[in-house]
Amino acid sequence: MNEDNRYVRFDWAAKRMLRNKADFVVFEGLISVLLGEKITIVELLESEGNQNYEDDKFNRVDIKAKNSKDEIILVEIQQTRELYYLQRVLYGVAKAITEHISRGQSYKNVKKVYSINIIYFDLGQGADYLYHGQTKLTGVHTGDALLIGQRDRDALRMQAPEEVFPEYYIIRVNEFNKLATTPLEEWLEYLKTGHINEDTTAPGLQEARERLEYLKMDRKQRAEYDNHLDILMYQNDVLEGAKQEGLAEGRAEGRLEGRLEGEKNKASEIALQLKSMGLSIEDVAKATGLTVDEVKKL
Repeated sequence: MNEDNRYVRFDWAAKRMLRNKADFVVFEGLISVLLGEKITIVELLESEGNQNYEDDKFNRVDIKAKNSKDEIILVEIQQTRELYYLQRVLYGVAKAITEHISRGQSYKNVKKVYSINIIYFDLGQGADYLYHGQTKLTGVHTGDALLIGQRDRDALRMQAPEEVFPEYYIIRVNEFNKLATTPLEEWLEYLKTGHINEDTTAPGLQEARERLEYLKMDRKQRAEYDNHLDILMYQNDVLEGAKQEGLAEGRAEGRLEGRLEGEKNKASEIALQLKSMGLSIEDVAKATGLTVDEVKKL
C-alpha cells in the first residue's frame, strides 16, 4: 500500500483516536450502514470498556446513540480476539445492559443493544463476511411467530421480542474479497486493507480519511501504532500454530474440550518461551491471547 494513502486501522483508532465528539461521525458511518438507518451518537459511555489494555476483557467501545425514530439505543463494538469469543460477546451485551440502568429503575429503561463484532480471525464456518442475528420467538408446535397486537402494546406496553432483545453483527473481515461498490463494502475494504478511496461517499469514510491518516500522527503515535501492528502479526502466527496443534490434540481425544485445552496449553508453552526471552508480561499476554494474570502464574 502506498504510505501516502495509508490510514490507521479501525481497531486502533476506535480505542485511541476517535474519542472526541467531532470524531463521532466516523463511528456513526459504520453503524448507519450496518443498521440501514441514520444513527446519531449521543456520547461514548464511560465504563471498563474504555480502558486502554489489549488484554482487558472489557476491551470494547460502548456507545449511546439515537436511531431514525429518535429512540435511544446502546451500541457496543468489540474487536479483540479471545479463545471463547462468542461467550465474550454475550458477556459484553449483558454488561452493556446492566451498566446503563440504575438500580431501582423500571425495566422500561432497558435499552436495546446492537453488538457489532469486528474480527480478523477465523470464527466458525461460513462463506459470508457479514452475519446478523436477532431473537424472534416461534411456536414450537405451530411454527408461527409471537406477535404483539396493538391492544397489548397500548394496555401492557408490550413490544415484540425483536424490538427488545439484542441484535448481533459479526463482521468477518478476512472473508471480504470483493470489489467495493456499496458503502458497506467500502467499509469492509477499509477494515481489511486500510485503504479508503479518495472519492468515497460512504458515511464516515471521508471523515476517516481526514482524521486517520498515518502520516498525520506524531513520531510517538507512529511508533506505538507500528508496535501494535507487529504484535498483531506475531499474535496471528502464534495463535494459528496453537490452533493447528490444538485441533490435532482435540481430534486425538475426540472431543471439543480437548481442542480448547490443546490451544490453551500451546499458548502457555509459547508464553513461557517468550518470558524466558525477556519479553514483558504485558507483551507476552498480547502475543499469546492469555491474560496478564495467566502469564504471571506461569
